[in-house]
Amino acid sequence: MLIASLSRPRPKSPWSAIDLRAAPPEGPVAFGDDLRPETLLGAYRQGLYPFPAEGPEHRLINEISYEPEVAAGRVKLLPGSTEPYAVAWCSPDPRPLILVDRARVQRSLRRQLRQGPQWTTTVDVCFERVVRQCRTGRTERWLTDELLAAMVRLHQAGYAHSVEVWEGRELVGGTFGVRVGPVFSADSQFTLRSGAGKVAVVDLTRRLAEAGGTAVDVQYDGDHVRLLGARPVPRAHYLDLLHSPDHGTALKTGPLPARRLAD
Repeated sequence: MLIASLSRPRPKSPWSAIDLRAAPPEGPVAFGDDLRPETLLGAYRQGLYPFPAEGPEHRLINEISYEPEVAAGRVKLLPGSTEPYAVAWCSPDPRPLILVDRARVQRSLRRQLRQGPQWTTTVDVCFERVVRQCRTGRTERWLTDELLAAMVRLHQAGYAHSVEVWEGRELVGGTFGVRVGPVFSADSQFTLRSGAGKVAVVDLTRRLAEAGGTAVDVQYDGDHVRLLGARPVPRAHYLDLLHSPDHGTALKTGPLPARRLAD
């Protein structure tokens, strides 16, 4: 029933009023406090992702900072929000993507995979545990309880997935996000052993390629994702990829040796 309810088109989508062609390239393109799973999935399908405020102080900062943009119509307020500045919805332009046919494994990481501990990777073995670990120790907790609960429901419905990195029976790294057709939007990652978070992203990219996917959206640009092959692409190109026909299959979930990623 949950999968059916999330798949069914909603007659009045809150995203229907968002035109990303005219949206600002940096910062939020919209605000609204609706984090229901169906709203969340709709956002990813339209090329947006959420960034909740951690508490009242951050909501006030959002309002003070962006009220002029909202008043000018450049940033939208989603209808029906009780606390409209509680969640920022983002869609940066350009968008940092790892195209699966251009993914890289840096030399030092390949060496670590060959010479280091024999790690194993899996998919969807402990989704909620990975999400909780991704927010552990973070001072700005954008992964709020409400967002975590919505992500767990998306996982239960088959839309959100995690990659785990294991050293024996110990979870040492991971990543999670939402798959929309040929694109996987990776929300966060964690590392308890040097390099384990990178291995999770590389493994995700490899499994997505094998499942017929085209790109991993890493959301935030930076040197750490550039080393894995991420490159900024125009938002319009990202949206084209997102809405392109999906001929892929499900990600393989079984355990695989991380050492294969060094080949």
